[in-house]
Amino acid sequence: MIDEQNNGAAASDEENSPQFSLQRIYVRDLSFEAPKSPAIFRQQWEPSVALDLNTRQKALEGDFHEVVLTLSVTVKNGEEVAFIAEVQQAGIFLIRNLDAASMTHTLGAFCPNILFPYAREALDSLVTRGSFPALMLAPVNFDALFAQEMARMQESGEAAPSLQ
Repeated sequence: MIDEQNNGAAASDEENSPQFSLQRIYVRDLSFEAPKSPAIFRQQWEPSVALDLNTRQKALEGDFHEVVLTLSVTVKNGEEVAFIAEVQQAGIFLIRNLDAASMTHTLGAFCPNILFPYAREALDSLVTRGSFPALMLAPVNFDALFAQEMARMQESGEAAPSLQ
């Protein structure tokens, strides 16, 4: 009888403990444009790179969440656009039993951190297939970006992002 009670308590603790599991990683969207090719290949290569990074999340059924990390890169050679490349790297995550603040941090920083290496590799592959040098983007500190965004929202009086 005591063992049954202990097993029931252990099962209850396990059901209520935080859980995180990556279910799937996939490319949601991928695009590449080289508007000045082939002329751009005949010029001296002195690129300037502009990176735009964005994340969004959507609650799916049950405890499943989709997180999408978007990397958009515009590379100019002088004043001319050499290429524009974008990847939307997505993941489905099973996340249970987190308080609201932990859930917001997990979806806004932890999940994008998992997705970034995949997005960076997809972007590099795309760019090299366009016959340009790989970008080799530096790592991104999503925790710092998340903290900055939360501070900005708090200063401006905006509500924290919804989990929907």
